[in-house]
Amino acid sequence: MMRALLVFSVLALLGGCVSVTTRDEQPIALPEPTPQLTEDSHYQAAIERGPEYIDALRAEPAPVRPIIVEGKNERGDQRELASKGFVRIGNGRFEVDDEGSLRDALDLGSQVGADQVWLYRQQQDAEREELSTRLLAAYYVRFKLLFGATFRNLTMGERDTLQLEGGVQIGSVVGGTPASQANLMSGDYVIAVNGAAVVDRKQFQEMLSQEAGKPVTLKVIRNQQRADRVVRLGAMPPVIKDP
Repeated sequence: MMRALLVFSVLALLGGCVSVTTRDEQPIALPEPTPQLTEDSHYQAAIERGPEYIDALRAEPAPVRPIIVEGKNERGDQRELASKGFVRIGNGRFEVDDEGSLRDALDLGSQVGADQVWLYRQQQDAEREELSTRLLAAYYVRFKLLFGATFRNLTMGERDTLQLEGGVQIGSVVGGTPASQANLMSGDYVIAVNGAAVVDRKQFQEMLSQEAGKPVTLKVIRNQQRADRVVRLGAMPPVIKDP
């Protein structure tokens, strides 16, 4: 019966930020990391950042009302959502699982700017014979992806053919992400970042992380032709606390 009260929606796939085509594009401006505060005693922030900081990292503007989803397993759901770019920004705890608590959980989600609110039921023994059920809420925001494509090390054969010491090859590219917006395609070889040679997959990942939130120029080989692709990377999400 509770499910009938919930609002369901098709979850958006991984989102990204807009790419750039000139070197004049400015990095993402992040406000000072002020604490995330709310007067609601039911809410506990999961990241040590305020709403302005979170808004700067959003893939899309905050919705008027967040999507409500019945969760199954907190950690499992969090891992799956993380793979889609969602970051858990806070938790809500309500001692009674009823329609009033459900309404309060949704109102709190709007207050903190959550994209989605995942609900969990937890049985508790209130020092009496009867068991009661507590309502738990997890609040998520979808952040801009750092890059949005998979990549692998070059094989020895590829290095010999391309006459390269190192580099990576792009695998799958997620639509709407920095890699996609910069017109990177599966099969492209990336050999340099901002003029610095790419050695292998690990180093390429480190280069992207170091330039998070900024425009970078990738030297790409496609069909034996070399070209530059300018990508505005997403920002790295802040460190979060375990639920």
